[in-house]
Amino acid sequence: MNYILACCNRLPAIGLSLYLLNLTVVHPAIAQDRGQTQPPIVRSLSVTGRGEESIPATIAVVQLGVEVQAKNAAGVQQEVARRSSAVVELLRSRNVEKLQTTGIRLNPNYSYENNVQRLTGYTGVNTVSFRIDTQRVGNLLDEAVNAGATRIDGISFVASDDAIATARQQALREATQDAQRQADVVLSTLNLARQEVIGIQINNAFTPPPPFIPRAVAPGVGDIAVREVYTPIVGGEQRVEATVTLQIRY
Repeated sequence: MNYILACCNRLPAIGLSLYLLNLTVVHPAIAQDRGQTQPPIVRSLSVTGRGEESIPATIAVVQLGVEVQAKNAAGVQQEVARRSSAVVELLRSRNVEKLQTTGIRLNPNYSYENNVQRLTGYTGVNTVSFRIDTQRVGNLLDEAVNAGATRIDGISFVASDDAIATARQQALREATQDAQRQADVVLSTLNLARQEVIGIQINNAFTPPPPFIPRAVAPGVGDIAVREVYTPIVGGEQRVEATVTLQIRY
């Protein structure tokens, strides 16, 4: 200390002020000695719970259409339009939901003989999709084929929007309870007590995409064969899953 004062006596007034200013910086170790403590460390456990609900799939999502082959493009388009109009009129009369066109195609057909390509005709396709109650879909598919549909590209089954919303809430509730149970098991094993929840992360409840069942009905398929394939049709169940992450202090 005497050495510092001796040095200060040798400094100009301005230099002395700056020097004393530098002496006001306090080292963290000195601060701790003076009773200034660091913020306490929060002990917490992060755990993720999962919930799952299964609900009846009461709605069938269907894709079907008309496929026609002919030697000229104009003939193909006319026949596709005629059959498609009849199919769409039938579907509307049965009050299907979300009816929309999903594809229109006109492709040339070729044959190859002796490395020579020759145009043999055209293939036209018009497809639509719609939703209908699962209990009604079997008979409607039979009627659609009789009206002019020549292909059924596939069927998937989903639950109603209201049922999915209710199942999501229940799945989130189950996920939260599962996270709490896991935390209790871990903490009790370590002789620790669970305290308040200090963090919550809700991972969006989701519905896995329904399985898509591909089907095909070729031109000329009879009524009996179609009924054997499609009637009856059972929608099964749809799963709704959710995960919740809790950060719990102990």
